[in-house]
Amino acid sequence: MKRLIDWHLGQWKKSSIRKPLLIRGARQVGKTHAVRRFGQTFKNMVEINFEIAEDAKKIFERDLQPDRILQQLSLYADEDIIPGKTLLFFDEIQAAPKALIALRYFYEEIPDLHVIAAGSLLDFAIEEVGIPVGRVASLYMYPMSFVEFLAATGHKRYIDAILSHDEKEEMPETVHSKLLDLVGQYFAIGGMPEAISVWIKTKNPKASFEIQHHIIDNYQMDFRKYAKKHQVKYLEQLYTQIPHLVGQQFQYKNVHGEYRKRELAPCMDLMEMASIIHRVYHSAAHGFPLGGEVNLEWFKVIFLDVALCQAILGFDLSRWFLEPGSEFINKGMIAESFIGQELLCYSQSFKKQRLHFWKKSKKNSKAEVDYLHQFEHQIIPIEVKSGPGGKLKSMRIFLDNHKNVPQGLRFSELNYSKYDGIISKPLYAVASIAHPDQHEAIRSLI
Repeated sequence: MKRLIDWHLGQWKKSSIRKPLLIRGARQVGKTHAVRRFGQTFKNMVEINFEIAEDAKKIFERDLQPDRILQQLSLYADEDIIPGKTLLFFDEIQAAPKALIALRYFYEEIPDLHVIAAGSLLDFAIEEVGIPVGRVASLYMYPMSFVEFLAATGHKRYIDAILSHDEKEEMPETVHSKLLDLVGQYFAIGGMPEAISVWIKTKNPKASFEIQHHIIDNYQMDFRKYAKKHQVKYLEQLYTQIPHLVGQQFQYKNVHGEYRKRELAPCMDLMEMASIIHRVYHSAAHGFPLGGEVNLEWFKVIFLDVALCQAILGFDLSRWFLEPGSEFINKGMIAESFIGQELLCYSQSFKKQRLHFWKKSKKNSKAEVDYLHQFEHQIIPIEVKSGPGGKLKSMRIFLDNHKNVPQGLRFSELNYSKYDGIISKPLYAVASIAHPDQHEAIRSLI
């Protein structure tokens, strides 16, 4: 299955200012598989998994001299490591923090060597030992986006239809209906590569649903790897409760049980570091950067993957195949999560992306815009509608209060249209507002 990251890795390989690269993202989003596939473009690849290769950790204990380390790694792997021809891949590097520190010396003393590191809990190691500023680059990876899903499932031609479509005209109804059906399939199968791979091989959604539950269990088992013993019960409670609170302003008092913010807040941070959840922060949206006016205490939360979110909630995901139209109407929070997930997938790849929303701060006001997106030096307010209706009152209040924002954007089941400063696009068209950094990556899937 081709991924957006494939294109970015190719660009990194040929860059004249290349640095050792950290692949960052949640467990099982495809980091290791992507690097191994990329390794096929080299003469050879040497892979060290530090969770398995306990002896390899000792190579970094003596000192961090890169020439000595390379020599001993070559002996350990029984393979040549040739700068410019070999890809050196450190997997599960969080298990060997000194190897993480050593990356800076590879950059400084052996700049021709291609080095990539990844790990399911990498951000926790970074929190512990830090990363050398200016000496290491990061590439962020998420569950498979909708366009990656289209490419993987044999619907590449629809990617070009989305990217090249004139937003002033409606999409032909047959194409529009087919793409909405495929969005429904994505909502059921989700973006986790293993679930999609099983769907492709078996065409049996129940087999994919089983994979989803395995992944959910694996995330839960990880809690004991990065949390203190007394925090595990709070993590487990948040893990099962957050899917119920998606799309709402998050308040700790809404988490069931007699828990307090001081107990839950650190665990929210841990889940975000593990990339299981993403916060959507409030911004006043008076200018760039959007994060410059953020209120860190005022946020919503989305789960990393829409299908996993629904699986935790116990939804019958087969209904997305049987009655997708009624499911869109009844699952507004899932549609909103999907758009947030898509915005992250198509964001700037070498930068950690934050999502933002807007809500009028006036007391008792219900005016709220689901997302704020920066696109081509403009702020775009985004509303998500799961059904065909909606008067977009909140969007109009936002536009009236932000004269520097020329237009708004609605994603829904509806076909393309534009009226009174608001552009309407179908749910499948989020890739049309991808960061410029991603344009060629998306095209490479076709």
